[in-house]
Amino acid sequence: MIFITAKFKVKPEDADAWPEISRSFTEATRAEPGCLWFDWSRSLDDPHEYVLVEAFRDDEAGGAHVRSEHFQAAGRDLPPHLVETPRIVNFTVPGTEWSELGELAVH
Repeated sequence: MIFITAKFKVKPEDADAWPEISRSFTEATRAEPGCLWFDWSRSLDDPHEYVLVEAFRDDEAGGAHVRSEHFQAAGRDLPPHLVETPRIVNFTVPGTEWSELGELAVH
């Protein structure tokens, strides 16, 4: 799978509204057949930062995502609400599921 984590610094005046601002992009991406997950979290340390954790089945699914109409729209619609270009970590890992965190196993 392609696993991606990105940090979005949102303008202070838009931070509370970010879930709604990004909603159409989020919903359209989650509906893609190759999307495994696409989840936003708000930073506990910085209320103006959101972290996106996303994964796609394979390179083909990742490419389809980047070529999609909703991705192109997000490229136009989301940057005006941001302080800076999002930062990203992107890598390919085997499998398509979350692994268990053995160190915190629940018995």
